[in-house]
Amino acid sequence: MTSEANPGPGPGPAVALDPLDRRIVAALQIDGRASWRRIAAALGEPERKVARRGLRLLESGDVAVRGLVVWGETVILRMNCRPGSVRDAAVATARRPDTIFSYVLAGAADAVAELQCPPGRLASLMLDEVPVLPGLVQQQVSPVLRYFRTVHEWSPGILDDAEVEAIAGPGARPVDGVVVPRTDIAPDERAVLAALAEDGRLTNDELAAAAGVSEATARRRVESLTRAGLVSIRAAVEPALLGLPVEALLWIRTRPDEVEEVGRLLVESPLVRYAAVVMGEHQLLVDVTQPSKTALHAFLTESPWVRRAEAVQSHLVVEAWKRSGVAAR
Repeated sequence: MTSEANPGPGPGPAVALDPLDRRIVAALQIDGRASWRRIAAALGEPERKVARRGLRLLESGDVAVRGLVVWGETVILRMNCRPGSVRDAAVATARRPDTIFSYVLAGAADAVAELQCPPGRLASLMLDEVPVLPGLVQQQVSPVLRYFRTVHEWSPGILDDAEVEAIAGPGARPVDGVVVPRTDIAPDERAVLAALAEDGRLTNDELAAAAGVSEATARRRVESLTRAGLVSIRAAVEPALLGLPVEALLWIRTRPDEVEEVGRLLVESPLVRYAAVVMGEHQLLVDVTQPSKTALHAFLTESPWVRRAEAVQSHLVVEAWKRSGVAAR
């Protein structure tokens, strides 16, 4: 009998998208609410073709555009589990509404997740909520101190600078995740945030209906909430669909005065999805994707940041049960 946390078949092998589909996904990663017309103009493709391809990607579930809402600071949860229960723990963690990502790993840790933790809730999370995850035998909770790049703002370098500039919406900024958001959120703003979390491409008319406001007010709410960093609207996609089937998490230890430089060097690569400063023995947590294990080996041994690292723990991502707040199908 399967446990309650195990949903059955999980994420399977992904076949890479064709070049145009990848470019459309890359555009949605820059601005998930960009119109098909704006994307088509930026890519130099017919609008009807781009819209047809884009809608097919969204309807298939290969790409999901969601609003990641910031409700608190973030922590990294490393888990070791009893044999046979790793997937259950990762899935149960993914089902939490405050989880941003949840991965099964091959390495010293069995699974890892990033969770949002509102002020005052860290003790409850560590002492009451995490210990009851299925099969858990050891946990390590590390608060995030700073981001160099978040998974929700990752763009794998598929588009050139001119295309990126043509797609990028005005006033948007990355979700920081370590700054406590303002608490004076009006009811209509909460309604807009909730709607965007379900579907980041809802029209302003649809958002207005959900929040009980005018279309103009809904549009202003989206702009102000995005500008304030309370929500980031991007496309979540399996890296393998973009031709990057190898994904690894790295815990990097370096001299304290080298942390900033190592972080800067890491994010020079567009294949680094995530880089954060965390508390603990290793100061940096990095999520990197590569086209092959040979390329990953080169990244781990030949990149400029390697010369400044004192120790590196590497873990292969085996299954992803949640990405950018979007659960696996």
